[in-house]
Amino acid sequence: MSAAAVENVEVAGDRRSIPWMLPVVVLVLLAGVWAYVNSLQMDSIETRSLAFDLVVAAVWKHIELVAASTILTIAIGVPLGVLLTRPRIGKAGAIVLAAANAGQAVPSIGVLVVLAMLFGVGFWMAVVALVVYALLPVLRNTMVGIRQVDPALIDAGRGMGMSGSRVLTTIELPLAVPVMLAGIRVALILNVGAATLAAYTNAGGLGSIISSGIALDRMPVLIVGSMLTICLALTVDWLAGLAERVLRPRGI
Repeated sequence: MSAAAVENVEVAGDRRSIPWMLPVVVLVLLAGVWAYVNSLQMDSIETRSLAFDLVVAAVWKHIELVAASTILTIAIGVPLGVLLTRPRIGKAGAIVLAAANAGQAVPSIGVLVVLAMLFGVGFWMAVVALVVYALLPVLRNTMVGIRQVDPALIDAGRGMGMSGSRVLTTIELPLAVPVMLAGIRVALILNVGAATLAAYTNAGGLGSIISSGIALDRMPVLIVGSMLTICLALTVDWLAGLAERVLRPRGI
């Protein structure tokens, strides 16, 4: 079999392995929510709470919260994780990980409340709380991914005359990418769920629909907000899985 044929078989196998069922499940859930809402005789409160513009704005604000917090989490967690694996300051890694573990042990609503008391409420305070909550998986997986690289490969790179920074960028980081991406994916999903609590600090998002359903004692509003959050989490997880496949170095 030719090399081109082998490559075509590999590509076809990758396409077959893509979990296309997940988007189908999301579409079915959304269709079920739409059918449920349209089957109800909603009162004026429910109609206002589930107005199309309001729901779209809540979904978009939720996406903004997740995107901003995830970008900041990666920007902080990956460089810090790399730094803590360097021999000169590697001993500090255990201390930082212990602090990060303690930070994630605190409930996310507690972090939101503390930050709200200290700095006020709003979008960016919620983003800071989400970063604190989701930092651990990115930090830990970055450190684990780099530390699990075979020392023989690092010694081989140094024996070829590579500098420390070149060994990091050409050997350690590429081999650590799969583990690092897994941590980023976990942080992303954590942020989708925790962002619902941002409504309690006036940051908006789908949590505002859920909290309205609870406060107004309107089950349809609560169900719609909850189901949309589930659909968003499933969609984000699917997209993160596709990105993980694309960004994973070939052969690893």
